This record gives sequence, structure tokens and C-alpha cells, in this order.
Amino acid sequence: MSGSGEVRVTGFGVRTAFGGGADAVRRGVFAGVPGFAPTTRFDTGPYRTPMAAAAPDGPDAVEDWALRHALAECGTRALDMAGLGAGTRAAVLLGVAGDHTSVTRYWRGAGEGEADTGAGAGAAADRAADAVPARLTELLAVRLGLTGPRLTFTNACVASAAAIIHGCRLISSGRTDVAVCGGGYLVEEETFGKFDSGRALSRDGMVRPFSADRSGLLLGDGVAVVVLESAEHSRRRGARPLASVVGWGAATDAHHIAQPHPQGAGLARAARQAMRLAGDPDGTALGYVNAHGTGTKYNDGAETRGLRAAFPDRAESIPVSSTKSTTGHLLEAAGVVEFVITLLALTDGVLPPTAGFTAPDPECDLDYVPNRPRRADLRRALTVNAAFGGANTALVLERP
Repeated sequence: MSGSGEVRVTGFGVRTAFGGGADAVRRGVFAGVPGFAPTTRFDTGPYRTPMAAAAPDGPDAVEDWALRHALAECGTRALDMAGLGAGTRAAVLLGVAGDHTSVTRYWRGAGEGEADTGAGAGAAADRAADAVPARLTELLAVRLGLTGPRLTFTNACVASAAAIIHGCRLISSGRTDVAVCGGGYLVEEETFGKFDSGRALSRDGMVRPFSADRSGLLLGDGVAVVVLESAEHSRRRGARPLASVVGWGAATDAHHIAQPHPQGAGLARAARQAMRLAGDPDGTALGYVNAHGTGTKYNDGAETRGLRAAFPDRAESIPVSSTKSTTGHLLEAAGVVEFVITLLALTDGVLPPTAGFTAPDPECDLDYVPNRPRRADLRRALTVNAAFGGANTALVLERP
């Protein structure tokens, strides 16, 4: 094992409401097409909005979108792209909160006297056990035939970004040569109901990050897995790197249980950490920021101020966009899916837009790539995420 500090991305698999694979992301996210529609996955009648960026499936298709299956699909694609297979010694690191779709259906059926008490009860209970986050990491490692340490991150909307950061640390310190990092969230009623009761969901079916008339977020389906390798390991086996991870940072401001620090203090610290590690503390080579950008009043202003604090001399000249305007908020999966989107921005030379942008807001005064994609010759890009409790992450990717 090497400890050179160089971390390469050699494979990925991704799935959103637009479908599976990079081309689906390009057709949706990079085209600026919002993926929101009334979800039929559960009865939305009791809620203030029926809208989510969920895959168009009926009740019979829910099992196909069970989180364990979606993670395995993305993991298989990632390993195939990287040219790795079963028997690889790799750390498996996931950011998930468990799969609550099956458990919600199971207990609702039990409450209505419909729970299976025969031979199928064991299978139903087995699916319900998927609500334990660490179980999904174990299932993925076994399904992919990977040997190595396994760890699950549950720190909300930075969970999968934290998994990637931990993978980078393991590789850069020489503790492993390969890390398979991912995360997933699928729209389900339990979390949907919580966000609805908290009045966090946009009622008009659109998410407008950084706009003056932004009114809230909407949830979305998202699953992704990425393969990270040490530079020496990837060179030794002749793997083609898609990008390098040259910086990472994490910081906590602990300002409030749900609201971000009003000056974006933790986000700014995480971004500065990542840029210092990348050897570019002023962001001179930085050409794009994929923002957390939830479309809520609290987040977007605080994030803008945090980016200004991180890059006081360059903030106005760095394009920033929120892809949650198309995918919805992917919760634990936000970090890894937006990592893949940022990777595609680098490799394609295209900035994904902030869809739904309408009126400028005086407190959000950066270049948000409104509504249309933009060509750009990028060398480096930054992706940032924030979570309840004041957790913040930042990752810097560099084109080969």
C-alpha cells in the first residue's frame, strides 16, 4: 500500500430520478430539467405537496427501487468502469440512513391487520432490517465481493461526502489502496412527512435556489457509488483516472440543530481546509463550485456568505450552481451524487445550471449559472455540502 497522498477516481455508478448512468444525468441535470412530479410511491393526500424528484414507478415497482438493489446496481457499474471485481481488497464506506420504504410498508400493513404471519413474514422482517444503516454497507460489500474494512456514515446531508473524505484519508495515509464510497436515499413517506410537517417543502412544485422568491426544497431519489484508488495502485494496473481528489475538508459550526450558521462559518472552514490541502488556498485554479443550494431562505444566504468568506478575492468570479434545482434534495446521497455531477462537469467542460432561477436576491449575489448550462474549460472544481447540526464538507476534484 502506498501513502503518496494522491487519490484517483477510476469508476462511478449513479442513479437519479432521470434514470441510471451518466447520460441520464446529462439529459436532466446538465440540461436544467427539473425532475419534479407528483409521486405515486405513497399516498400524498395528507401532505401540503405531492411533489418529489422520484423515479416514475407505481407500487409494484417499489421493490426494484429498494435501496439495497439500487446500491448494488451503482456499485457494480462503478467497479466495471474501474476494471475491478470480486475479491478486491477495498474499504466499503457508505452514507445512508437505512431503507425505510419496506419497513414503513411492513408496519403499516401490520397495523391494518395485513402483515404476513406465514412463510413470508421472515422475508418481510428481513427487508425491515434494511432500516439499520450498517446493514446496507455489509450487504453491498458482500454483493460486490469486496474484502476490507466497512464503515457507515449517518450524519445526514453530508453522510456520503463524509464517506468519500474518509476514503481519501485511508488512501492518502497508506491504509488502503482502494475505497468504494457511496450513498443513497429514495423518497419514502416517513422522511417526506417529517419535511412536510416542518414546512420545509416547496408548495409550488419547484425549487429555486438563490432566487429571491425561493420557497423551500423538494426531495429526490439519488444513489451513487464511486471507486477511489491510490495513484500508484491505479498506475500499476493501468487504470485510466477520471479525475483526482486533491483536497478535502470537514468542519462543524454547531450553531443550531437545523439552521446553518448565518455567516456560513463551518462551510467556509471546510472549503478553506480543502483548498489548502489542494495547494491553492486562494482558489486561483478553481473554476466551479457545486453548492449545497437547498432553495431555503436560511441555507442560500448563509452559503453565499460562506463562499465569500472562503474566497474573499475571487467569489464573484467563480460560477456556482445548485443541482438540487433538478434532482431535489437527496439527503444522505447528496454528497456522492453531487460529487459525480462535479466530476462530469470537469470531464465534459460544462457547468450544470441552477434551474428555476427567477429574480436575483440581494443576499445571494454570486454567479449562479441561471437556467442554462455553460461551456467552461475547467481544471478544478469544488463541491460542498451542509447538514443539520452544523456539519459541513468540501471536496476538490481536478481533471487529469
